[in-house]
Amino acid sequence: MSGPAARAPGWAPGGAGADVVAFRPSGPLRGTLRAPGDKSITQRALLIGAVCDGPVVVEEPVWAGDPLATAGMVAALGVRVDGLAGRERRAVVHGAGLRGLRAPAMPLDAGNSGTGMRLLTGLLAGQSGRFVVDGDASLRRRPMARIVEPLRAMGARIEAADGGLAPLVVEGGPLRGIRHESPVASAQVKSCLLLAGLLAEGETVVVEPHRSRDHTERMLVAAGAALRSRDAQVAVRGAERLSLERVVVPGDLSSAAFLVAAALLVPGSELRVTGVGLNPTRLGFFEVVRRMGGDLAWTVTGDDGGEPRGDLEARASALHGVTVAAPETPSLIDEVTLLALLGCFAEGETVVAGVADLRAKESDRLAAVLEIVGDLGGHAEASADELRVSGGRPRGGAVDSRGDHRLAMLGAVAGLACPEGVRVSGFSASAVTFPGFIDNLAEVLAS
Repeated sequence: MSGPAARAPGWAPGGAGADVVAFRPSGPLRGTLRAPGDKSITQRALLIGAVCDGPVVVEEPVWAGDPLATAGMVAALGVRVDGLAGRERRAVVHGAGLRGLRAPAMPLDAGNSGTGMRLLTGLLAGQSGRFVVDGDASLRRRPMARIVEPLRAMGARIEAADGGLAPLVVEGGPLRGIRHESPVASAQVKSCLLLAGLLAEGETVVVEPHRSRDHTERMLVAAGAALRSRDAQVAVRGAERLSLERVVVPGDLSSAAFLVAAALLVPGSELRVTGVGLNPTRLGFFEVVRRMGGDLAWTVTGDDGGEPRGDLEARASALHGVTVAAPETPSLIDEVTLLALLGCFAEGETVVAGVADLRAKESDRLAAVLEIVGDLGGHAEASADELRVSGGRPRGGAVDSRGDHRLAMLGAVAGLACPEGVRVSGFSASAVTFPGFIDNLAEVLAS
Protein backbone atom coordinates (compact mmCIF):
# COMPACT_ATOMS: atom_id res chain seq x y z
CA MET A 1 0.00 0.00 0.00
CA SER A 2 1.35 3.45 -0.89
CA GLY A 3 0.25 7.07 -1.04
CA PRO A 4 -2.39 8.64 1.23
CA ALA A 5 -3.87 5.30 2.24
CA ALA A 6 -0.60 4.10 3.72
CA ARG A 7 -0.25 7.26 5.85
CA ALA A 8 -3.83 7.37 7.05
CA PRO A 9 -4.36 6.60 10.75
CA GLY A 10 -7.34 4.26 10.35
CA TRP A 11 -5.78 1.20 8.72
CA ALA A 12 -2.63 -0.65 7.83
CA PRO A 13 -1.61 -3.64 5.70
CA GLY A 14 -2.72 -6.70 7.60
CA GLY A 15 -0.23 -9.26 6.35
CA ALA A 16 2.87 -9.50 4.21
CA GLY A 17 1.86 -9.90 0.60
CA ALA A 18 -1.73 -10.71 1.57
CA ASP A 19 -4.92 -8.98 0.48
CA VAL A 20 -5.63 -8.08 4.10
CA VAL A 21 -6.17 -4.59 5.51
CA ALA A 22 -6.60 -3.82 9.22
CA PHE A 23 -9.03 -0.99 10.05
CA ARG A 24 -9.16 0.56 13.52
CA PRO A 25 -10.80 3.49 15.32
CA SER A 26 -9.01 6.73 14.45
CA GLY A 27 -11.26 9.64 15.29
CA PRO A 28 -14.24 11.29 13.59
CA LEU A 29 -14.94 11.59 9.88
CA ARG A 30 -15.30 15.26 9.00
CA GLY A 31 -15.50 17.02 5.65
CA THR A 32 -17.02 16.75 2.21
CA LEU A 33 -16.68 13.90 -0.29
CA ARG A 34 -18.02 12.93 -3.68
CA ALA A 35 -19.04 9.30 -4.11
CA PRO A 36 -17.89 7.43 -7.25
CA GLY A 37 -20.27 7.27 -10.18
CA ASP A 38 -23.25 4.93 -9.98
CA LYS A 39 -22.28 1.58 -11.48
CA SER A 40 -25.91 0.59 -12.14
CA ILE A 41 -26.48 3.72 -14.23
CA THR A 42 -23.05 3.48 -15.90
CA GLN A 43 -23.79 -0.06 -17.07
CA ARG A 44 -27.24 0.87 -18.34
CA ALA A 45 -25.77 3.82 -20.23
CA LEU A 46 -23.26 1.49 -21.90
CA LEU A 47 -25.85 -1.15 -22.83
CA ILE A 48 -28.66 1.17 -23.94
CA GLY A 49 -26.13 3.42 -25.65
CA ALA A 50 -24.89 0.41 -27.62
CA VAL A 51 -28.29 -0.02 -29.30
CA CYS A 52 -29.04 3.67 -29.88
CA ASP A 53 -28.77 5.35 -33.27
CA GLY A 54 -25.61 7.44 -33.21
CA PRO A 55 -23.21 8.40 -30.41
CA VAL A 56 -24.20 8.66 -26.74
CA VAL A 57 -22.02 10.77 -24.43
CA VAL A 58 -21.64 9.33 -20.91
CA GLU A 59 -20.39 11.87 -18.37
CA GLU A 60 -18.66 10.73 -15.16
CA PRO A 61 -18.85 6.94 -15.68
CA VAL A 62 -17.33 4.81 -12.95
CA TRP A 63 -14.66 2.47 -14.31
CA ALA A 64 -14.97 -0.11 -11.56
CA GLY A 65 -14.93 -3.86 -12.10
CA ASP A 66 -18.55 -4.40 -13.18
CA PRO A 67 -18.80 -1.46 -15.63
CA LEU A 68 -15.43 -2.40 -17.13
CA ALA A 69 -16.74 -5.92 -17.77
CA THR A 70 -19.90 -4.55 -19.36
CA ALA A 71 -17.94 -2.10 -21.49
CA GLY A 72 -15.73 -4.97 -22.66
CA MET A 73 -18.78 -6.96 -23.76
CA VAL A 74 -20.19 -3.94 -25.60
CA ALA A 75 -16.89 -3.48 -27.43
CA ALA A 76 -16.80 -7.19 -28.31
CA LEU A 77 -20.22 -6.78 -29.93
CA GLY A 78 -18.77 -4.29 -32.40
CA VAL A 79 -19.64 -1.06 -30.58
CA ARG A 80 -16.82 1.47 -30.18
CA VAL A 81 -16.50 3.02 -26.71
CA ASP A 82 -14.25 6.08 -26.67
CA GLY A 83 -12.68 6.84 -23.29
CA LEU A 84 -12.64 3.24 -22.12
CA ALA A 85 -8.93 2.57 -22.67
CA GLY A 86 -7.88 5.58 -20.61
CA ARG A 87 -10.76 5.21 -18.13
CA GLU A 88 -11.65 8.82 -18.79
CA ARG A 89 -14.34 10.93 -17.12
CA ARG A 90 -16.19 11.24 -20.42
CA ALA A 91 -17.01 8.25 -22.61
CA VAL A 92 -18.73 8.10 -25.98
CA VAL A 93 -20.68 4.99 -26.97
CA HIS A 94 -21.08 4.79 -30.74
CA GLY A 95 -24.44 3.03 -30.89
CA ALA A 96 -24.98 0.36 -33.54
CA GLY A 97 -28.77 0.68 -33.62
CA LEU A 98 -31.42 -1.40 -31.89
CA ARG A 99 -30.71 -4.52 -33.96
CA GLY A 100 -27.09 -3.84 -34.88
CA LEU A 101 -25.07 -5.89 -32.37
CA ARG A 102 -22.68 -8.36 -34.02
CA ALA A 103 -22.02 -11.86 -32.70
CA PRO A 104 -18.34 -12.26 -31.71
CA ALA A 105 -16.36 -15.45 -32.23
CA MET A 106 -15.46 -15.68 -28.52
CA PRO A 107 -17.74 -15.85 -25.46
CA LEU A 108 -18.70 -12.55 -23.87
CA ASP A 109 -17.20 -12.21 -20.39
CA ALA A 110 -19.47 -10.52 -17.81
CA GLY A 111 -16.89 -10.99 -15.05
CA ASN A 112 -18.73 -10.71 -11.75
CA SER A 113 -21.52 -8.48 -13.08
CA GLY A 114 -25.02 -9.87 -12.72
CA THR A 115 -26.36 -6.60 -14.12
CA GLY A 116 -24.19 -6.92 -17.22
CA MET A 117 -25.10 -10.56 -17.86
CA ARG A 118 -28.84 -10.30 -17.26
CA LEU A 119 -29.47 -7.02 -19.06
CA LEU A 120 -27.29 -7.88 -22.05
CA THR A 121 -29.00 -11.27 -22.44
CA GLY A 122 -32.29 -9.43 -22.87
CA LEU A 123 -30.84 -7.34 -25.69
CA LEU A 124 -29.18 -10.33 -27.37
CA ALA A 125 -32.40 -12.39 -27.40
CA GLY A 126 -33.71 -10.30 -30.28
CA GLN A 127 -30.47 -9.85 -32.25
CA SER A 128 -29.29 -11.88 -35.21
CA GLY A 129 -26.63 -14.49 -34.46
CA ARG A 130 -25.34 -16.84 -31.77
CA PHE A 131 -23.97 -15.38 -28.53
CA VAL A 132 -22.34 -17.01 -25.51
CA VAL A 133 -22.42 -15.01 -22.26
CA ASP A 134 -20.23 -16.24 -19.40
CA GLY A 135 -18.73 -14.92 -16.18
CA ASP A 136 -16.46 -15.73 -13.27
CA ALA A 137 -16.98 -18.58 -10.81
CA SER A 138 -19.16 -16.43 -8.55
CA LEU A 139 -21.45 -15.31 -11.38
CA ARG A 140 -21.78 -18.92 -12.58
CA ARG A 141 -23.43 -19.71 -9.23
CA ARG A 142 -26.06 -16.96 -9.50
CA PRO A 143 -29.59 -17.89 -10.69
CA MET A 144 -30.27 -17.18 -14.37
CA ALA A 145 -33.45 -19.25 -14.73
CA ARG A 146 -35.38 -16.18 -13.60
CA ILE A 147 -34.52 -14.53 -16.94
CA VAL A 148 -34.13 -17.63 -19.12
CA GLU A 149 -37.69 -18.89 -18.59
CA PRO A 150 -39.56 -15.64 -19.41
CA LEU A 151 -37.26 -14.97 -22.38
CA ARG A 152 -38.08 -18.43 -23.72
CA ALA A 153 -41.78 -17.55 -23.30
CA MET A 154 -41.07 -14.56 -25.57
CA GLY A 155 -39.71 -16.93 -28.21
CA ALA A 156 -36.00 -16.65 -27.41
CA ARG A 157 -33.76 -19.68 -27.92
CA ILE A 158 -31.52 -19.91 -24.87
CA GLU A 159 -29.49 -22.73 -23.42
CA ALA A 160 -28.26 -22.62 -19.82
CA ALA A 161 -26.08 -24.85 -17.69
CA ASP A 162 -27.72 -27.32 -15.30
CA GLY A 163 -29.93 -25.54 -12.79
CA GLY A 164 -30.42 -22.54 -15.07
CA LEU A 165 -26.92 -21.16 -14.55
CA ALA A 166 -24.32 -19.44 -16.75
CA PRO A 167 -22.85 -19.77 -19.29
CA LEU A 168 -25.85 -18.81 -21.41
CA VAL A 169 -26.02 -19.57 -25.14
CA VAL A 170 -28.41 -17.22 -26.97
CA GLU A 171 -29.62 -17.77 -30.53
CA GLY A 172 -31.15 -14.41 -31.40
CA GLY A 173 -34.39 -14.22 -33.32
CA PRO A 174 -37.98 -12.90 -33.46
CA LEU A 175 -39.64 -12.20 -30.11
CA ARG A 176 -43.21 -11.59 -29.00
CA GLY A 177 -44.41 -9.53 -26.08
CA ILE A 178 -45.67 -11.30 -22.95
CA ARG A 179 -47.07 -10.49 -19.53
CA HIS A 180 -44.67 -11.76 -16.87
CA GLU A 181 -45.51 -11.82 -13.18
CA SER A 182 -42.16 -12.06 -11.44
CA PRO A 183 -42.00 -13.98 -8.16
CA VAL A 184 -39.24 -11.63 -6.97
CA ALA A 185 -38.81 -7.87 -7.10
CA SER A 186 -35.63 -7.63 -9.17
CA ALA A 187 -34.51 -4.65 -11.22
CA GLN A 188 -32.18 -6.93 -13.19
CA VAL A 189 -34.97 -9.33 -14.20
CA LYS A 190 -37.35 -6.49 -14.99
CA SER A 191 -34.71 -4.64 -17.03
CA CYS A 192 -33.77 -7.77 -18.98
CA LEU A 193 -37.37 -8.29 -20.09
CA LEU A 194 -37.95 -4.63 -20.89
CA LEU A 195 -34.85 -4.56 -23.09
CA ALA A 196 -36.01 -7.73 -24.84
CA GLY A 197 -39.44 -6.11 -25.17
CA LEU A 198 -37.93 -3.32 -27.27
CA LEU A 199 -37.15 -6.00 -29.87
CA ALA A 200 -40.46 -7.86 -29.57
CA GLU A 201 -43.73 -7.64 -31.45
CA GLY A 202 -46.47 -6.10 -29.33
CA GLU A 203 -46.27 -5.13 -25.67
CA THR A 204 -44.20 -6.65 -22.87
CA VAL A 205 -45.56 -6.23 -19.34
CA VAL A 206 -43.61 -6.99 -16.14
CA VAL A 207 -45.42 -7.16 -12.80
CA GLU A 208 -43.40 -7.38 -9.57
CA PRO A 209 -44.56 -8.19 -6.04
CA HIS A 210 -42.97 -4.91 -4.93
CA ARG A 211 -41.50 -2.04 -6.92
CA SER A 212 -37.77 -2.35 -7.65
CA ARG A 213 -35.35 0.37 -8.74
CA ASP A 214 -36.30 2.06 -11.99
CA HIS A 215 -33.09 3.31 -13.62
CA THR A 216 -33.78 1.34 -16.81
CA GLU A 217 -37.27 2.78 -17.21
CA ARG A 218 -36.06 6.36 -16.76
CA MET A 219 -33.27 5.92 -19.30
CA LEU A 220 -35.50 4.20 -21.85
CA VAL A 221 -38.05 7.02 -21.62
CA ALA A 222 -35.22 9.53 -22.18
CA ALA A 223 -34.21 7.48 -25.25
CA GLY A 224 -37.71 7.65 -26.74
CA ALA A 225 -39.12 4.23 -25.84
CA ALA A 226 -42.90 3.80 -25.55
CA LEU A 227 -42.98 2.86 -21.87
CA ARG A 228 -45.60 3.22 -19.17
CA SER A 229 -45.41 2.32 -15.51
CA ARG A 230 -47.65 2.34 -12.46
CA ASP A 231 -46.66 1.15 -9.03
CA ALA A 232 -45.03 -2.30 -9.47
CA GLN A 233 -46.10 -2.78 -13.10
CA VAL A 234 -44.26 -1.55 -16.17
CA ALA A 235 -44.91 -2.09 -19.89
CA VAL A 236 -42.93 -1.36 -23.05
CA ARG A 237 -43.80 -1.69 -26.73
CA GLY A 238 -41.48 -2.86 -29.47
CA ALA A 239 -39.42 -0.05 -30.96
CA GLU A 240 -37.73 0.78 -34.25
CA ARG A 241 -35.00 2.99 -32.85
CA LEU A 242 -33.63 4.67 -29.73
CA SER A 243 -31.82 7.98 -29.48
CA LEU A 244 -30.01 9.28 -26.42
CA GLU A 245 -27.59 12.17 -26.70
CA ARG A 246 -26.16 12.29 -23.17
CA VAL A 247 -26.20 10.51 -19.83
CA VAL A 248 -24.80 12.21 -16.73
CA VAL A 249 -23.94 9.53 -14.16
CA PRO A 250 -24.64 10.65 -10.57
CA GLY A 251 -22.71 9.50 -7.52
CA ASP A 252 -23.55 5.97 -6.40
CA LEU A 253 -26.02 6.02 -3.51
CA SER A 254 -25.06 2.48 -2.47
CA SER A 255 -21.39 3.48 -2.24
CA ALA A 256 -22.31 6.63 -0.33
CA ALA A 257 -24.19 4.44 2.14
CA PHE A 258 -20.92 3.04 3.51
CA LEU A 259 -19.54 6.53 4.08
CA VAL A 260 -22.77 7.56 5.76
CA ALA A 261 -22.76 4.47 7.99
CA ALA A 262 -19.22 5.22 9.15
CA ALA A 263 -20.23 8.79 10.00
CA LEU A 264 -23.26 7.58 11.97
CA LEU A 265 -21.21 5.12 14.03
CA VAL A 266 -17.96 7.01 14.73
CA PRO A 267 -18.41 9.56 17.54
CA GLY A 268 -17.98 13.23 16.59
CA SER A 269 -18.39 12.64 12.84
CA GLU A 270 -19.98 15.18 10.49
CA LEU A 271 -19.88 14.18 6.82
CA ARG A 272 -21.31 15.59 3.59
CA VAL A 273 -21.45 13.56 0.36
CA THR A 274 -22.21 15.60 -2.77
CA GLY A 275 -23.57 14.87 -6.24
CA VAL A 276 -25.28 11.61 -5.23
CA GLY A 277 -28.14 10.07 -7.21
CA LEU A 278 -31.33 10.41 -5.17
CA ASN A 279 -33.65 8.16 -7.17
CA PRO A 280 -36.69 7.51 -4.92
CA THR A 281 -36.47 3.75 -5.55
CA ARG A 282 -32.98 3.75 -3.99
CA LEU A 283 -33.66 5.74 -0.79
CA GLY A 284 -34.97 2.87 1.35
CA PHE A 285 -31.80 2.45 3.43
CA PHE A 286 -31.60 6.15 4.24
CA GLU A 287 -35.27 6.33 5.18
CA VAL A 288 -34.83 3.36 7.53
CA VAL A 289 -31.72 4.95 9.05
CA ARG A 290 -33.74 8.05 9.91
CA ARG A 291 -36.36 5.81 11.57
CA MET A 292 -33.48 4.38 13.64
CA GLY A 293 -32.73 7.88 14.92
CA GLY A 294 -29.91 8.62 12.49
CA ASP A 295 -29.08 12.31 12.04
CA LEU A 296 -29.27 12.17 8.25
CA ALA A 297 -30.66 14.53 5.62
CA TRP A 298 -30.61 14.81 1.84
CA THR A 299 -31.37 17.64 -0.56
CA VAL A 300 -32.16 17.37 -4.28
CA THR A 301 -30.13 19.95 -6.20
CA GLY A 302 -30.77 18.94 -9.81
CA ASP A 303 -32.04 16.40 -12.31
CA ASP A 304 -30.27 14.79 -15.29
CA GLY A 305 -32.18 12.58 -17.70
CA GLY A 306 -34.92 11.94 -15.17
CA GLU A 307 -32.45 10.98 -12.41
CA PRO A 308 -32.53 13.37 -9.40
CA ARG A 309 -29.24 14.14 -7.69
CA GLY A 310 -28.17 16.05 -4.62
CA ASP A 311 -26.29 15.98 -1.33
CA LEU A 312 -26.31 13.82 1.80
CA GLU A 313 -25.37 15.02 5.29
CA ALA A 314 -24.79 12.62 8.20
CA ARG A 315 -23.72 13.04 11.81
CA ALA A 316 -22.82 10.57 14.55
CA SER A 317 -26.02 9.31 16.15
CA ALA A 318 -27.46 7.10 18.87
CA LEU A 319 -29.50 4.48 17.01
CA HIS A 320 -32.39 2.24 18.01
CA GLY A 321 -33.72 -0.92 16.39
CA VAL A 322 -36.54 -0.91 13.83
CA THR A 323 -38.61 -3.37 11.79
CA VAL A 324 -38.36 -3.30 7.99
CA ALA A 325 -41.33 -4.85 6.18
CA ALA A 326 -40.87 -7.00 3.07
CA PRO A 327 -42.29 -4.39 0.63
CA GLU A 328 -39.55 -1.98 1.73
CA THR A 329 -36.65 -4.36 1.21
CA PRO A 330 -36.26 -4.17 -2.61
CA SER A 331 -35.30 -0.49 -2.26
CA LEU A 332 -32.47 -1.35 0.16
CA ILE A 333 -31.53 -4.90 -0.86
CA ASP A 334 -27.92 -3.87 -1.54
CA GLU A 335 -27.67 -2.24 1.90
CA VAL A 336 -29.20 -4.97 4.10
CA THR A 337 -25.77 -6.12 5.29
CA LEU A 338 -24.90 -2.53 6.20
CA LEU A 339 -28.22 -2.16 8.01
CA ALA A 340 -27.32 -5.30 9.98
CA LEU A 341 -24.07 -3.65 11.07
CA LEU A 342 -25.95 -0.54 12.23
CA GLY A 343 -28.32 -2.86 14.09
CA CYS A 344 -25.36 -4.26 16.05
CA PHE A 345 -24.71 -0.78 17.48
CA ALA A 346 -28.38 0.13 17.99
CA GLU A 347 -30.44 -0.21 21.14
CA GLY A 348 -32.96 -3.06 20.84
CA GLU A 349 -33.57 -5.41 17.92
CA THR A 350 -33.53 -4.71 14.18
CA VAL A 351 -35.70 -6.97 12.00
CA VAL A 352 -35.59 -7.05 8.19
CA ALA A 353 -38.12 -9.13 6.25
CA GLY A 354 -37.97 -10.15 2.60
CA VAL A 355 -34.26 -10.97 2.54
CA ALA A 356 -34.25 -14.40 0.81
CA ASP A 357 -32.77 -12.95 -2.38
CA LEU A 358 -29.57 -12.07 -0.48
CA ARG A 359 -28.55 -15.71 -0.86
CA ALA A 360 -28.26 -15.16 -4.63
CA LYS A 361 -25.87 -12.19 -4.65
CA GLU A 362 -22.09 -12.17 -5.29
CA SER A 363 -21.90 -14.34 -2.20
CA ASP A 364 -24.58 -15.78 0.07
CA ARG A 365 -24.86 -12.45 1.86
CA LEU A 366 -27.44 -13.67 4.35
CA ALA A 367 -25.15 -16.45 5.61
CA ALA A 368 -22.18 -14.09 5.45
CA VAL A 369 -23.77 -11.38 7.58
CA LEU A 370 -24.69 -13.90 10.28
CA GLU A 371 -21.09 -15.09 10.41
CA ILE A 372 -19.63 -11.58 10.30
CA VAL A 373 -21.87 -10.25 13.06
CA GLY A 374 -20.95 -13.24 15.21
CA ASP A 375 -17.22 -12.87 14.53
CA LEU A 376 -17.41 -9.21 15.58
CA GLY A 377 -19.01 -10.13 18.90
CA GLY A 378 -22.61 -9.35 18.01
CA HIS A 379 -25.64 -11.57 17.57
CA ALA A 380 -27.83 -12.16 14.51
CA GLU A 381 -30.11 -14.94 13.33
CA ALA A 382 -32.13 -15.59 10.19
CA SER A 383 -35.04 -17.66 8.99
CA ALA A 384 -35.77 -18.34 5.31
CA ASP A 385 -36.82 -14.74 4.62
CA GLU A 386 -36.12 -12.68 7.74
CA LEU A 387 -33.02 -11.29 9.45
CA ARG A 388 -32.87 -10.35 13.15
CA VAL A 389 -29.97 -8.43 14.70
CA SER A 390 -29.60 -7.75 18.42
CA GLY A 391 -28.19 -4.39 19.47
CA GLY A 392 -25.14 -3.93 21.65
CA ARG A 393 -21.58 -2.93 20.88
CA PRO A 394 -19.47 -5.39 18.85
CA ARG A 395 -15.83 -5.43 19.89
CA GLY A 396 -14.16 -6.19 16.52
CA GLY A 397 -12.25 -9.07 15.00
CA ALA A 398 -11.85 -10.33 11.42
CA VAL A 399 -14.00 -10.27 8.28
CA ASP A 400 -13.58 -12.32 5.10
CA SER A 401 -15.03 -10.49 2.10
CA ARG A 402 -15.64 -13.74 0.20
CA GLY A 403 -14.78 -11.75 -2.91
CA ASP A 404 -17.88 -9.59 -2.34
CA HIS A 405 -17.31 -5.83 -2.64
CA ARG A 406 -20.04 -4.89 -0.18
CA LEU A 407 -18.72 -7.25 2.51
CA ALA A 408 -15.22 -5.80 2.07
CA MET A 409 -16.48 -2.26 2.72
CA LEU A 410 -18.72 -3.49 5.52
CA GLY A 411 -15.62 -4.80 7.30
CA ALA A 412 -13.87 -1.44 6.85
CA VAL A 413 -16.78 0.49 8.38
CA ALA A 414 -16.94 -1.98 11.27
CA GLY A 415 -13.22 -1.54 11.91
CA LEU A 416 -13.56 2.24 12.27
CA ALA A 417 -16.38 1.77 14.81
CA CYS A 418 -15.34 -1.33 16.81
CA PRO A 419 -12.94 -0.69 19.71
CA GLU A 420 -10.61 -3.56 18.73
CA GLY A 421 -10.72 -2.80 14.99
CA VAL A 422 -11.26 -5.29 12.16
CA ARG A 423 -8.92 -7.15 9.81
CA VAL A 424 -10.52 -7.47 6.38
CA SER A 425 -9.38 -10.32 4.15
CA GLY A 426 -9.96 -9.88 0.42
CA PHE A 427 -10.34 -6.13 0.68
CA SER A 428 -9.45 -5.60 -2.99
CA ALA A 429 -13.00 -6.77 -3.84
CA SER A 430 -14.14 -3.25 -2.89
CA ALA A 431 -12.83 -2.04 -6.26
CA VAL A 432 -15.77 -3.71 -8.01
CA THR A 433 -17.88 -0.73 -6.88
CA PHE A 434 -15.64 1.80 -5.11
CA PRO A 435 -12.04 1.79 -6.38
CA GLY A 436 -11.01 4.78 -4.22
CA PHE A 437 -12.71 3.78 -0.99
CA ILE A 438 -9.60 3.95 1.20
CA ASP A 439 -8.48 7.24 -0.35
CA ASN A 440 -11.90 8.75 0.34
CA LEU A 441 -11.76 7.69 3.98
CA ALA A 442 -8.22 9.06 4.28
CA GLU A 443 -9.42 12.45 3.04
CA VAL A 444 -12.07 12.88 5.72
CA LEU A 445 -10.15 11.21 8.56
CA ALA A 446 -7.17 13.46 7.97
CA SER A 447 -9.15 16.69 7.57
